[in-house]
Amino acid sequence: MIKTIDRFLDRLTMYRLILYYLMALVAAALVFGFAGLVPHDPVALAFTTALALAACWIANRVFARIFEVPANSESVYITALILALILDPVAVTDLAGIGAVAFASVWAISSKFIFAVGRKHLFNPAALGVALSAFLLDKPATWWVGGNLWLLPVVLVGGILIVRKLRRLDLFATFVAVALATILATTEPSQYGVALKETLTSSPLLFFAFVMLTEPLTAPTTRLPRIAFAAIVGFLFAPNIHIGSFYFTPELALLAGNLFAYAAGPRGRFVLTLERIERSAVDSYDFIFRSQRKLAFQAGQYLEWTLGLDRSDNRGNRRYFTIASAPTEETVRLGVKFYPQSSAFKRELMTLKPGDRIHAAQLAGSFTLPAKPETKIAFLAGGIGITPFRSMLQHLLDRKERRPIVILYGTEGQQDIAYRDVLGAARRELGIRTVHAVARGGERGQYPGYIDERLIRLAIPDYLERTFYISGPQAMVKALRQKLRAMGVRRSRIKVDYFPGFA
Repeated sequence: MIKTIDRFLDRLTMYRLILYYLMALVAAALVFGFAGLVPHDPVALAFTTALALAACWIANRVFARIFEVPANSESVYITALILALILDPVAVTDLAGIGAVAFASVWAISSKFIFAVGRKHLFNPAALGVALSAFLLDKPATWWVGGNLWLLPVVLVGGILIVRKLRRLDLFATFVAVALATILATTEPSQYGVALKETLTSSPLLFFAFVMLTEPLTAPTTRLPRIAFAAIVGFLFAPNIHIGSFYFTPELALLAGNLFAYAAGPRGRFVLTLERIERSAVDSYDFIFRSQRKLAFQAGQYLEWTLGLDRSDNRGNRRYFTIASAPTEETVRLGVKFYPQSSAFKRELMTLKPGDRIHAAQLAGSFTLPAKPETKIAFLAGGIGITPFRSMLQHLLDRKERRPIVILYGTEGQQDIAYRDVLGAARRELGIRTVHAVARGGERGQYPGYIDERLIRLAIPDYLERTFYISGPQAMVKALRQKLRAMGVRRSRIKVDYFPGFA
């Protein structure tokens, strides 16, 4: 069952999963509304949803054209559906209500452009939209989606899938634990049962944590700042927390947390200009970009890359890829494997010409070299999963830094081996040996087949003393991680190349 769920999640990007989740919630609310199980007119809900979608879509197109950045259609629909689920539905004849929904929608979208530093928006769009609507129009969010028992199963099932996809259990658990602890600390002991019941079944806590808190652009990308962010928002989320006569609402708690996330995280977006394209292996290419400003990153980290697509597919126009270049290089290198049925994003990427631009953001990732240079390391790479190791090896070459590293590199054939130049230089200059596992057409000195337990034992006799880094197709990464655990390698000594929305 778990494997089936994981296969389903692997086929979806993070944004597409959240979009489907919100669509399911709106659809369920409409059905329950017609059955009288949700205290809102389904016609008003349908109208409010359409209004929010239209206002967000128009605002996004206008601001994207003004600021000359790609229009992210999925994020527009996500923001609109969140607004439809937390603002009270309005009737067609309610002009004040219509104005409030349109106002919140426009400000939610405009916040991505206006309240941005270095092209990175500071605040969760939906949270800012409803906060401004409450302050300026006296039309606050009611968060009605979190207060209906009939919708709770949908909230829970979809939310758990989101947390599993993003691997943000630490974020979710910290927020919920701190929020509940704060609520109990500010409640009379005799009312603990009532407070817990109301918080878990009749408040926006779960929906807020699953959808709003995990929004990647306005949350920290590294673990400790992420936990601190969740704790801050969880504390302020508690309804009894106030400063004088000023009480926090869920959206204000999140906006306060967004300020902390900005202070604790990498700054801004990058506009990268294509310089040239190099072929690294059969069906694999490196796109080499120039950046307007120097990227400060660690070898092995990733970026979210955005292209303007006229026609997107179910993977959207944003994708996460590891940076293949080293921090010491002047250019930014993106290594991509193309398949016969590649996504719309990759097809558009292949049409880029020198001088064309791409937008990048969300620099993050902990798949980096250990701080102690004497740590024994084993790199296990499959196919284009060699890209983070190319970044690390080139960085070591440029710094002339020797480390005890062994590389096992698995490919289908000789033509699939990428970055032969860097691997060769690492062997000659740093003594870093690469053992090639070639499934078909292996040559003398290469291992015939895929990376397996036998190869690990043969090539790395001291494997129990090493820290393993695994990067490649999801199935390969999971299989090798399980194999290493079965061989006695401690969990703490296994690092996998993971980023949200893996595709």
